[in-house]
Amino acid sequence: MRRMIPFAIAIALFMENLDSTIINTAVPVIARNLHTTPLNLSMAVSVYLLSLAVFIPMSGWMADKYGTRNIFAGAIALFTVASALCGQSQSLAMLVAARALQGMGGAMMMPVGRLIIGRSFAKSELVAAMSYVTIPGLIGPMLGPLIGGAITTYASWRWIFYVNLPMGLVGTLFALRFVENMREPNVKPPDIVGFVLIGLGLAGLVLGIENIGRGVLPEGTEGALFALSAASLFLYWRHFKRSKAPALDLRLLRIPTFRASIMGGAVSRIGFGATPFLLPLLFQIAFGRTPLESGALTFTGAIGAMTMKMGASRVVRRFGFRRLLIGNALVVGALGMSFALFTSATPWFVIIAVLTMTGFFRTLQFTCMSALTYADLEPGRMSNGTSIASVAQQISMSLGVAVGATALHFATELSGGVSPGPAAFLPTLLFVGMIPILAIYFFAQLSPNAGDEMSGHRRKIVTDAMDNLGEPAQAAGQGR
Repeated sequence: MRRMIPFAIAIALFMENLDSTIINTAVPVIARNLHTTPLNLSMAVSVYLLSLAVFIPMSGWMADKYGTRNIFAGAIALFTVASALCGQSQSLAMLVAARALQGMGGAMMMPVGRLIIGRSFAKSELVAAMSYVTIPGLIGPMLGPLIGGAITTYASWRWIFYVNLPMGLVGTLFALRFVENMREPNVKPPDIVGFVLIGLGLAGLVLGIENIGRGVLPEGTEGALFALSAASLFLYWRHFKRSKAPALDLRLLRIPTFRASIMGGAVSRIGFGATPFLLPLLFQIAFGRTPLESGALTFTGAIGAMTMKMGASRVVRRFGFRRLLIGNALVVGALGMSFALFTSATPWFVIIAVLTMTGFFRTLQFTCMSALTYADLEPGRMSNGTSIASVAQQISMSLGVAVGATALHFATELSGGVSPGPAAFLPTLLFVGMIPILAIYFFAQLSPNAGDEMSGHRRKIVTDAMDNLGEPAQAAGQGR
């Protein structure tokens, strides 16, 4: 029965990650149907990310207080109901409100799902379990443009949200059936001041990032949002140092494995988050392909991701976390920069091969970073650790889109174009492809044996050494 837990988590995370991109290809059609402009509809995209960022910090405390199964199943149900409301929306205001409700459910699903995995499996089993949970995080955003383009072309845009209904029902049933309702015996009162300050800080940051260069907000608003964010996060930092039970316990960053997974993971995800945004633009604007064709191409990365899930634990056991994260950062960086070499004359099988390999190695990197989060966390600190990890992941992926868009904007201006052309994509893709390599700075700070209890790497070395000692002993016995 325990083997079904990763699948229950995977269903929920797939829905959440799918919804982060599925709406993008349908924005013009939805705007026309709701009698508004595509620029105004960007609020429906931003408010989802905003709701995620604001409510994630509360998820760990709620899971400890009310039980992981209750909160996780309730979050899936809330997300499913909100999806139905999105599909029924008759105005922009209703759609924005429903998307905010979706984000609230998603904010509880992601960190609580990771917490369930961390508490349900021994450290030696976490890499294998995490490989199943990591896949939806990669496939969802890749499938989003493909499914969104197909649904918008051949059916009503409302089915973009209705596709969540059967998955949500199955996910809720799986959670109620297979997930244990784990609670912490002594849960401290919630840090209301901390939650408010973090909410304001993350709200300002995400809204500011999401609206850089879009011209949707009045002039000067973005600066005010960033100022609000900086002030709120600074006040939280002062509050956190005095609080005995802070909303996000930043003292966990003193743990080397946790710090490397959060900081190195954030840098990696900035680079990873940019490419799902840039590649569809490259294929459609620069190469003249349809949304459905570009979505089909980007989806090939999911093939590599699915392939890696079978061997992630064996690879980590063979190399250990430190060597693997450093070496794989170079590989994924090189593959990301190779996107800059794509042209309209590049054979499609070459593009498919490169994207498939990229999906393979990025999945390995995601799995290692996610598993390393729990390598040295005590059970009582896991809920707070998952909240920090989830916030960092969400913010860094959003920042990746903003960085990619800003880099492409400046590259387009420098190339003298009005809309992005091949000349603008080349430096942009080189730049964002290089970002994951910078994460090596954090991974290199790990000890050679970091996370060995989880990966089994040290155990393998000891076993090999004993085997080598045993062979001469046997030979010596035969000699006598």
